[in-house]
Amino acid sequence: MSAESIGGLHAFIRAAEAGSFSAAARLAGTTPSAVSKSVERLEQRLGVKLFLRSTRALALTVDGTAYYERVAPLLRSLDEASDVLSSAEPARGLLRVSLPGVLGPALVDHLTGDFVRRYPDIKLEISITDRHVDLVREGFDAALRVGAVEAADWMVRRIATLPLVLVAAPDWLDHAGYPSIRDDLLQAAHIRYRLGSHAYPIRFADGFELAIDGALDTDSGQVMRTAALAGIGIAQLLRLAVADDLAAGRLIELLPDDPLAAIPVQALHAFGRLAPLRVRLFADFLAEVLAPHSI
Repeated sequence: MSAESIGGLHAFIRAAEAGSFSAAARLAGTTPSAVSKSVERLEQRLGVKLFLRSTRALALTVDGTAYYERVAPLLRSLDEASDVLSSAEPARGLLRVSLPGVLGPALVDHLTGDFVRRYPDIKLEISITDRHVDLVREGFDAALRVGAVEAADWMVRRIATLPLVLVAAPDWLDHAGYPSIRDDLLQAAHIRYRLGSHAYPIRFADGFELAIDGALDTDSGQVMRTAALAGIGIAQLLRLAVADDLAAGRLIELLPDDPLAAIPVQALHAFGRLAPLRVRLFADFLAEVLAPHSI
């Protein structure tokens, strides 16, 4: 099979999985026109229409769906075989990643140290935000998410399960009192994580949920940590994110014998089954870094 044919198959599969030529082009680092022309040449060779096109939508035809279901696994196998043969070659290329604010500081040290030294030909570009970025529209190769992932458009890999803890500043606790049972939490001021209109309750490991009022609501884990350090109230945070604060006594863990539910940490990408090597190495590396903290 010629390189042009392989390129056409890649363009077809990316367009089918991304839902548009422009999205497929962003994933492949090329132009929508180039993707469209590759697909058109493939259609001409096959003698069938693979997509129904309009100014607003791109949908697989019946023939296109059948072809995708047959070809996608074969091309994945071909790519996997190529990876084996080229495993001695260094991973390279631009890797744009989005990290959550609450974990970003801890992970950046590892990424800018060990990861960069291990893969010197990967150019790393890091964005730290708790906003759920659109991988395709905003041109990210991968993102790390804490908690459940609602969007079904991405490939999702759980890389860790991290424990949560309730924490507060010692000065605030001296003034407000130390809770000793769950019901004591109902009378306390809380710093809540809010995503959209949903404020997250306190979730315990036994499945019990405690809805609490918020003295401060935010969609940023880093803001929650800062507010807890400032003595605003009690925050439910990843233990890893406040490990240094707990060790230094800047924050105190509450109800340590009544553990909270753990939360998944997941790596996302929009490359379908054909993730570039740099993306897979990124997820593998973060799984390695988070393994000692995972339960």
